[in-house]
Amino acid sequence: MSTRDSVFLRALGPEAERLSPEVREYVAGPPEGRTAGRGRGVFAVAGSPLRRLGGLLALVTGPGVMLTRYEREVPFEIVNLPTTENGVPVLHAERDFRFRGGAQRFVDVLYVGATAGTLVNVPGTRGRVELLLECAVTPGGGLRLRSRAARIRLGARRFRLPAILAVQVEAVDDWDAARGRRTIDAVVRHPLLGTVLRYRGWFDYEYEE
Repeated sequence: MSTRDSVFLRALGPEAERLSPEVREYVAGPPEGRTAGRGRGVFAVAGSPLRRLGGLLALVTGPGVMLTRYEREVPFEIVNLPTTENGVPVLHAERDFRFRGGAQRFVDVLYVGATAGTLVNVPGTRGRVELLLECAVTPGGGLRLRSRAARIRLGARRFRLPAILAVQVEAVDDWDAARGRRTIDAVVRHPLLGTVLRYRGWFDYEYEE
């Protein structure tokens, strides 16, 4: 039995056994003696169709959340840095989008949710927004994350956003057996603004010593 641990394995519980071996290897966290995981690949499409409006939204969300470009065939790099807080796994992630018009970064932190099968996602560097994500395994063995609720922080207080104002997130990490590579497909939608963030592509991944 593997002793590896991660926010995803904690959230999924016994359901993690349904993950494909390749996806489980990715979400299980680094093996003993390894630290951060680093992936490099290409997004077939990435960024925000809102473009410059994303810059205005960043005034609300803070930096490290909104992208202001939308391009195809975008090289990218992701770094996953797992840590622990009070004995519970936490995952810090950075995604660098190498747009032709200039690189941009998206950062977030994942915590284990209080409810079984959930994670709390805090995007950006200032932690102004919190998303409650539901974890599930797809029929093909991929990992699917879907948002169930959103909160915004104002000062020291957090308020749950009504559905008409909250973004809806769905992301699937999977494995392309035909090409032998990892895939990611993520979309963030707003009920009033439409798609505010989209990225879909493939990447190779390894753990660093």
